[in-house]
Amino acid sequence: MSFRPQTSHKGSGRQFSKSAHEKKSKEKKQRQGAKYLQQETHEATAQEVAERTLSSINRLGTQIFALSPFSQYFDDWLVNLRQVVSEFESNPAIAVDEQFQKERAQIFLDIESALAQDRIAESNLTEEAKALAENNHRIVEADKMYAEKTRELNNRRNTEIQRLTSKVHQLEEELSAQQGVKIGFFKFKEKRLAAEKLEQTTKDLTAAKNELEVTIQNFTVEQEKLHDTYQKSKQELNAESDRLHKELEKLETDTSKAARESTCKALSDAVNALLKRTQPPS
Repeated sequence: MSFRPQTSHKGSGRQFSKSAHEKKSKEKKQRQGAKYLQQETHEATAQEVAERTLSSINRLGTQIFALSPFSQYFDDWLVNLRQVVSEFESNPAIAVDEQFQKERAQIFLDIESALAQDRIAESNLTEEAKALAENNHRIVEADKMYAEKTRELNNRRNTEIQRLTSKVHQLEEELSAQQGVKIGFFKFKEKRLAAEKLEQTTKDLTAAKNELEVTIQNFTVEQEKLHDTYQKSKQELNAESDRLHKELEKLETDTSKAARESTCKALSDAVNALLKRTQPPS
């Protein structure tokens, strides 16, 4: 009696199920891969490119420079703006025409000129900062010199007035003493000499008083002249100081902001106008 080997249908079933599952997984991965490849190779439309460009331009247009001197940021800002426009023009979805190229070239020429002027102005402000320091030094020196000259004048005035006052007092005492001298009736020569001496002393006293008065007046005039000269010089120095302070306030203000905003707006307008000219109506 012969026996036939029995095959196992259960094992072959598992083998078939595994092969089918692997095949489905492989097909799924292939479909997913194709989907990802399709997403990666998706080319942006002109409108999408323009929107990204306009967003970058707007960001640069509203950029605020942190600290003075603001000219230290100009070169990097221009490089970034040029890069944004260059990427826009080189994108395959964008058809750049001659009008856009002319507008773009003029816009960059204008902003380069404006930033160059701001750079020069900022450099001049740095020089004016030095001028302000020098002017403040001159104000201090003017105060110091006025105080010294006033002190010297007062010392000379006090010394001279004291000398003349002493002279007047001395002559007054001499005159009083001479007036009190009693000379005998028959001493004609002595009377004549005493009278002459009294007359001379009176003249000397009058002259001394006049000299004292004139000296006081002269010192008063000299003091007023010194004060007027000082005041005039001080007013001029203070006016210059005020002017320099106002100029230096610009150091705290980014004067390029308006020009940069205007430039970015002009570029945005040029991009939008290019799309209208080159893209068919939807």
